Amino acid sequence: MDPAFPGPLGRASPCACARWLTEARSQRGNKRRSREREEGVARLYLGREFSRCFVSCPCGAAAVAMAGYWDIPEGTDCVRRTWITGRLGAGLGLIGSAYHIVLLPPESVFKGVQTAATSTVTMATLGAVFGLTTCLSAHIREDPEDALNYFIGGCASGLVLGARTHSYATGSSACVALGLLAAFTKIGKREGWKITGPPRL
Repeated sequence: MDPAFPGPLGRASPCACARWLTEARSQRGNKRRSREREEGVARLYLGREFSRCFVSCPCGAAAVAMAGYWDIPEGTDCVRRTWITGRLGAGLGLIGSAYHIVLLPPESVFKGVQTAATSTVTMATLGAVFGLTTCLSAHIREDPEDALNYFIGGCASGLVLGARTHSYATGSSACVALGLLAAFTKIGKREGWKITGPPRL
């Protein structure tokens, strides 16, 4: 049986989640040779529990990674902004690769390390490109609070992703999607939008 999940959803600390994942992964590995018939169910269960941990832990981790970002005036201190967004991207890449490795165990340790490294570096690059492009756009256009700066930054990250995957379709669609996501994030931050809670009229 897998270890009990550490605490209610949304209250588990990142350290508790990490310990749970390590223990669960170890126990799954020990049973690997004798679980052919229940492999699908086992993965579904582990994926569901991991998803709960994914929701609980990265929120706090992302908050730590983005600490100070909104305190920096737009269009200034581009090096620090690039470092913060690159760090956030690396964290998201590492979490995503961990999710992939747990649900689809690699053939070897080397394959697992390669998957984690590739995802982490790619996401760190996208984050850094976004932070740098957004900051430079705000500085050059002399309109630091315009959401268009964030659209440009998100679009640049999407184009980098397209180059990474060698796909025009991926690059163009990611440019639009990430650009709109970034622009609405900026607008929401500026206007005080809330994800949860009653609407404010």
